[in-house]
Amino acid sequence: MATTLVDVNDLFMVLVNDSRLTALFQSSVTNFNTYLEGWLLFAIDEFDSICTQDLTYSVATQEFTATLTQKNKLVLAQLMTKYWMEKQVQDDLQMRMNVVDRSFKHTSMATNFRERKDFLSQKREEISQLLIEYEYANNSWDDWDNQIYRS
Repeated sequence: MATTLVDVNDLFMVLVNDSRLTALFQSSVTNFNTYLEGWLLFAIDEFDSICTQDLTYSVATQEFTATLTQKNKLVLAQLMTKYWMEKQVQDDLQMRMNVVDRSFKHTSMATNFRERKDFLSQKREEISQLLIEYEYANNSWDDWDNQIYRS
């Protein structure tokens, strides 16, 4: 059985806590899946070059052609969190630029923005390390050994 969008979305939702996504899910599962599909497509694009499985995905059926391993689904979910967080930071930045009322709590908003930016930076580093470890674990060391001995 092929892996579906829902399979990856379920793992993604375990990693994030967003009341807007929960509300969207409760109002329309179809809209929820379509909304998250954009982040999945970015995740596929980033992961495709090192993934050990074929990541061909059909938007029409919302399925991969392959049955992905649990590890590969988890990597995609982690990558989706990075793109979700980038949107959160961009939303905060837009709000910050649009707020001109001095009575608004600028310090609270600035602190929140800084914390989100720091979290995004940490998430990027964590995912970079995850991808390096994934590629390292799935590298064919036989080819490398053969090159060393031929030299």
